[in-house]
Amino acid sequence: MAPVMEKIKHAADSWFKVTERGSTFGTEIRAGISSFLTMSYILLVNPQILASAGLPQAQVATSTALTSCIASLLVGVFGNL
Repeated sequence: MAPVMEKIKHAADSWFKVTERGSTFGTEIRAGISSFLTMSYILLVNPQILASAGLPQAQVATSTALTSCIASLLVGVFGNL
């Protein structure tokens, strides 16, 4: 692996304690991709479902995106404690 990538990996491991917590970077990357795909699905499908219940689709899409953003930021900030 390139020296620059080793430094980045070491810095990320020091910050997030990936190996200390018994995980690997491959596992974390797969988990991130899975979370991204799940959130993409929710952002597309949730407004359609709620629009069929009579709620305005544009406003539901906006509120779903904002709520997801806030929740992701909170998990990112407090998840490393």
